[in-house]
Amino acid sequence: MSKAELLAPAGSLEKAKIAFMYGADAVYAGTAKLSLRSRAELNDDTLEETIKYAHSIGKKVYVALNIYAKDTDYEEIENQIKILKKAHADAIIASDPGIIMMIKNLAPEIDIHISTQANTVSLHTAEFWRSFGAKRVIISRELSKERIKYIMDHKPEDLEIEMFIHGAICYAYSGRCYLSKYLANRDANCGDCAQPCRWQYKVTAEEVNNPGSKINIDFDEKGTYLFSSKDMCLIRQIPTLVDMGVESFKIEGRLKTDYYLATVVRAYRNAIDDYEKLKAEGKEDEYDASKYLAELEKVKTRGLSEFYFSDDNNQDIHDYDGKSENLEYEYGARIIEKQENGIYIAEIKNKLSIGDKLEILLPDSIEECSFNIEELYDIKNDKAIDTINPGIKGQQVKIKIPYELVPGTIIRRKR
Repeated sequence: MSKAELLAPAGSLEKAKIAFMYGADAVYAGTAKLSLRSRAELNDDTLEETIKYAHSIGKKVYVALNIYAKDTDYEEIENQIKILKKAHADAIIASDPGIIMMIKNLAPEIDIHISTQANTVSLHTAEFWRSFGAKRVIISRELSKERIKYIMDHKPEDLEIEMFIHGAICYAYSGRCYLSKYLANRDANCGDCAQPCRWQYKVTAEEVNNPGSKINIDFDEKGTYLFSSKDMCLIRQIPTLVDMGVESFKIEGRLKTDYYLATVVRAYRNAIDDYEKLKAEGKEDEYDASKYLAELEKVKTRGLSEFYFSDDNNQDIHDYDGKSENLEYEYGARIIEKQENGIYIAEIKNKLSIGDKLEILLPDSIEECSFNIEELYDIKNDKAIDTINPGIKGQQVKIKIPYELVPGTIIRRKR
């Protein structure tokens, strides 16, 4: 097991199980109203169930209470802290000092992790949060490797550092944005971001000596996605991060699909473990990120960037065309149950047909494991069929697979 914790998002109990299955040491989760993800599927009951399940397999759950709270929110916040205390949550992620003070008063035994929303960009700020009771600080995405190394080299030993290594980058400073509230009356700092940074804009300017005139300064005839950024990807930097001693590597994406989650967690789990094995053997120079990067490129992305990690002046961070596509691969199915003679019940996510090539995401390896569909059967009457579409949510099919798989295994379809 890696010394560096791999921390994955969990927008639901099922996603938490998938994250653990594919190598996450811990997940972060939260209810819709209090965790900056108003579309999260977890409620208090399923959150408790997620914590119980994680502890049963030796894993951890960190719960996000990272909104900037109004006074009217605190009754609900108090109730949730009491629930998390009873459920033995491993930590609470927060950024609002009022919430942090309430955690300390009501549940001093629960570790406090300072959210990236607090914009920690220096050793001095990290030490302040430690003096305020924090066990861990989630540093801002905007930091370069030199600034991260300085923090790691000088921080107190009992203060942990967590950082994002993959996922969406907010155009605003670590998410502190008011554009959504202004344009759509949806407050990003209370978990209801409409993502206006991803919208297409047409920009005009007024001539100085001609009031009322408009000059288009569009990127092209369709406009420009001038606020939209690429996705962060630090897979090439795993050796640097492991050698720095960063305690926790965080993946963004509580609202992403099961397929996205399994693919990204699996790639980073293997990258971290493979590098640490090479390091133990004195073969650090043999680390090759290309195979992990190839996996990450099989899910939808806005393009990948190291943001400011390697270069404070990096300008290759904008997603000018607004596309978020992967044209070669898509989510195929998720294994539900094994039956006899190599037949599995699978929940399908896209159209499947006889002859399609499917790739299995093995939980403990990124080596290719593929097959072509030769047999499909109707789930209700076992009648052989040639094709099936996901007409309803949870649509299932029986499929013959020439491998031993466990429930929860994710399968992708090559288009």
